[in-house]
Amino acid sequence: MYPVRLKKKDKVMVLSGKDRGKRGEILRREGGEKYIVSKINIVTKHQRAKQNEQGGILKVEAPVHQSKLMLICPKCDSPTRPKTEILKDGGKVRTCRNCSEMIE
Repeated sequence: MYPVRLKKKDKVMVLSGKDRGKRGEILRREGGEKYIVSKINIVTKHQRAKQNEQGGILKVEAPVHQSKLMLICPKCDSPTRPKTEILKDGGKVRTCRNCSEMIE
């Protein structure tokens, strides 16, 4: 199991697959190690009509595994694997390996 390095509203870049090189924002975590990223991994879903919803063919985002995503540092705008540093008060914070800036 991978350590959790990504959070909601983080900007990420896709490392492999059909959307390689694209950037997006994490919308939510889908159990375990998968994330829903905006405008990434779009699939076609056939939706059956319900009592108060219209059916049809929808385009929705499918989950992407954590190993295919890399965090983008907001300061230097480059993909980085964040390192965890412990503050003097005992709290943890993610920092960029490229520019050593805190990510939060």
